[in-house]
Amino acid sequence: MIQSLRAAFVAMLLCAVTVQAAPPPTAAFFKPPDISAPKLSPNGRYLAVLVAGKNERMWLAVIDLQNPGAPKAVAGFFDADISSYHWVNDERLVYDASNTRDGSSRVRAPGLWAVDRDGSKQRQLIHATWDSDSTSTRITDRRLELNWQFAGTLDSGGDEVFVVRLPWDNEAETQSLQFSRLDTRTGLRRSLSYQLPDGVRQWHLDALGEPRAVESVLQGRHKTYLREGDGWRLWQDQPAYGDDRSLKPKWFGPDGQVLVLDGYQGYSAIYKLDPTTLKREDKPLLNFKGYDFRGSIEYDPQARRLLGIHYETDAPGTVWLDATMKAHQAAIDAKLPGSVNRISCGRCLSSQALLVTAYSDQRPPVYWLYKPADKQLQPLAAQRPDIKPADMGQRDYHRIKTRDGLEIPVLVTQPAGGNPVKRPTVVLVHGGPYLRGTHWTWEPEAQFLASRGYLVLEPEFRGSAGYGWQLFRAGWKQWGLGMQDDLADTLAWAVKQGWADPQRACIAGASYGGYAALMGAIQQADLFKCAVDWVGVTDIGLMSSIHWSDISEEWKRYGMSQLVADPATDAAQIRSTSPLQRARDIGIPLLMAYGGSDRRVPIKHGTDLKAAMSPDQPLEWVDYPDEGHGWFNLKTNEDFWGRVERFLARHIGADAKPSAPGS
Repeated sequence: MIQSLRAAFVAMLLCAVTVQAAPPPTAAFFKPPDISAPKLSPNGRYLAVLVAGKNERMWLAVIDLQNPGAPKAVAGFFDADISSYHWVNDERLVYDASNTRDGSSRVRAPGLWAVDRDGSKQRQLIHATWDSDSTSTRITDRRLELNWQFAGTLDSGGDEVFVVRLPWDNEAETQSLQFSRLDTRTGLRRSLSYQLPDGVRQWHLDALGEPRAVESVLQGRHKTYLREGDGWRLWQDQPAYGDDRSLKPKWFGPDGQVLVLDGYQGYSAIYKLDPTTLKREDKPLLNFKGYDFRGSIEYDPQARRLLGIHYETDAPGTVWLDATMKAHQAAIDAKLPGSVNRISCGRCLSSQALLVTAYSDQRPPVYWLYKPADKQLQPLAAQRPDIKPADMGQRDYHRIKTRDGLEIPVLVTQPAGGNPVKRPTVVLVHGGPYLRGTHWTWEPEAQFLASRGYLVLEPEFRGSAGYGWQLFRAGWKQWGLGMQDDLADTLAWAVKQGWADPQRACIAGASYGGYAALMGAIQQADLFKCAVDWVGVTDIGLMSSIHWSDISEEWKRYGMSQLVADPATDAAQIRSTSPLQRARDIGIPLLMAYGGSDRRVPIKHGTDLKAAMSPDQPLEWVDYPDEGHGWFNLKTNEDFWGRVERFLARHIGADAKPSAPGS
């Protein structure tokens, strides 16, 4: 799919190529977008959007598309940003809060507020950090506690939304996620959590908003229960960690329609399920060779029809089951060649307008409005107007063979400027690690590095999810072993292609990627000239022993022992693959950065490794006290990526010694 998009996009760029005098500044990649998350009301008449307001705070604004004018700000904060929002119906919206990107606020929980589209009838529904009383009645305070969060909207046209109660840290892990309906005008809550099994972590509702299934994870077992009368009947019971090939509910539609996920030729696929017999059809409704199904359902609640299925392979796409929507997609794609054009709508078949988000590997999202009546496409706004696609690197997937014959995907970002040549290279390792780490979109970290002249290699090493059972299973208990070999094999492959300079390569990553960068500095110092670790794990044992992290005891006891390492039986392997235990073996320059408020990988990981290194080992260290597991504030991103830019320049970039002739 990427190749067809690429051909159209290249043709567009040839008409608009400009000579880049200097790379974009760091802030252009990491600052909050000027505009984000546009959403149409269910009837398609009103458009809501998050916009930068006073002091760059993100506010919620609404436009009447029948009487267009300047967006009207309907909600916002002076000491926080609006993080996300949702249409409840054609008249009402809900929204929550987050910290500001300038670091001036500290939001403990997102909270929840409701407001009419004209800015009236505001009400706070869930508490946040501050004691906000401007949007809540003093007569009856029905605001829920901080551990409640927004969970979804109904398609009924009423004023209710779904909310979920998260267990407090001091509650037993048997405590289930409690689901409720919440009236956004009165604050009244109606629980859906009667006779709930223990350990529920996911809910499935039908098209009318009624619970149909729940999934629990407890004591190493993953169980799925179906609603039966006033109780729940066990349907599936399988290991919670590792085996991802079992039957799972995906969607409950009207008139008994059920879609499920199950395996097909080594990959997960989507099937129809008979609601009476609970047997799936023999052939999948949708499957893709080389990829597990990852996607969502497009359903029109007014027409009560399943319209299509959004998916992701090498690039995102949509299979439209409805002929009208298929025709709309074709018309839009013809007008916007070279990009993924994602259609968003509520009552799609009757909506006055369809929202189109157009994006590619080199272009951040651009928003358009499509009018089905006259088939006109109207530009709305660009998320990052300062980013010029011609200045961005081209990103393409490749499949390579590792030393043991396993095939892994690699996403390669080439710097802008024409044909690939031998370049200094950064192997950028994703976190997780048991997830899909790369996507064919404009991505700030890879594009920042490419804009500075580096070839960026992002391997989906063994253990990565989304590419089938074989690749995922091959990564079990392979931290610092086969997973690490895949990174070396990726670099060797790029050298063989003539793209990577073998004398100028660095390894970098965050979280698990930070761990891999540290192991690269220990085991692969002959391949890499430097390493960058941010918020990286430094010791597998610390993942189990630090009690104040947010890693659950369930995961530590059952997940880690199967996928990472078992402290009881794999002690020798843990020691040999621990950067902390092997700190004195770090043989290349190292940049380390940690967040003081990180609960996933607490800063102790970094400070213990720093203390274990000798003074003569080349280390650059920085910590950001207010940051968590990754960088949120713009000033942090500017400082950190400025350090990365200078660090790379010294060791593999413009300031480094050139490669020896013939190398």
